[in-house]
Amino acid sequence: MKKVLVLGGTRFFGKRLVQLLVEAGADVTVATRGLTQVELPTAVKRMTLDRDNVHSLAAAGEEQWDVVYDNICYSSQNALDACTVFRGKVGKYVLTSTLSVYDYAEEPLQEEAFDPYTYAINLKTRDETTYQEGKRQAEAVFFQEKAFPVVAVRFPIVLAEDDYTQRLWFHIEHVQEERPIGITNPAAQMGFIHAQEAAQFLAWLTTTSITGPVNACSDGTVSLAKLMETIAQTVGKPARIEQTTDASDASPFGFLASLYMDNGKAKAAGFPFWVLNEWFPALVKHLNEKYTAEKA
Repeated sequence: MKKVLVLGGTRFFGKRLVQLLVEAGADVTVATRGLTQVELPTAVKRMTLDRDNVHSLAAAGEEQWDVVYDNICYSSQNALDACTVFRGKVGKYVLTSTLSVYDYAEEPLQEEAFDPYTYAINLKTRDETTYQEGKRQAEAVFFQEKAFPVVAVRFPIVLAEDDYTQRLWFHIEHVQEERPIGITNPAAQMGFIHAQEAAQFLAWLTTTSITGPVNACSDGTVSLAKLMETIAQTVGKPARIEQTTDASDASPFGFLASLYMDNGKAKAAGFPFWVLNEWFPALVKHLNEKYTAEKA
């Protein structure tokens, strides 16, 4: 039985990951600040700690772990604290990273497009840096410290019915209410991953020897124009796309240029990704039905 620690596992793909790990027979402990009330499988142990306080995090380092999942690491300081606490205590460390470590590009980005092994480290807390730079720094610390084997999973935007960020909901709501949506570059290509797919990928990592940075995204991409066309067709109203709007109407998907990944490394290792154009329209339909029901 694998002994697994999940740092941040009470919502979205984190809670789905916990469920999959339990179903696979793992001995799972979830560590959070204890602020989010969520129902987890009864077999799951709970630990309360502050991820931003190394002395608090040290409580988790008092035990040996086969796998540690870190869904709440946002800075070089977070990463260095983890290296200090878990050095020699973990078989594999899985960092939830992001597509945002890359810069815009008009071709699918491979892992080598951002090199954390040589990236200059600048020690800062999460409050002292941006999301993009914080994730770059976190990867750099983990791979340069070499405290334990690390996988840095680079996810694109994660979507699902219960997405607490409501980014896809924003677009459906705006089309339903005939409000403008600010999109600077409708031709920009994007990739996504479903929350269940993301959880399946993370759980799969306990069964493989894969390490290093790895891209994880659904097969296929979609332009912002096509995305809005799908939403408009589902809602039954035209989308009011404008280049310039008030900040409150600016699309949270408003990329200035294309930004999407090549998932070939993970596929070559055996993971079967979902197909974007198979699950995305169904998700739009579900959220539109939810909007209609709430307004009825």
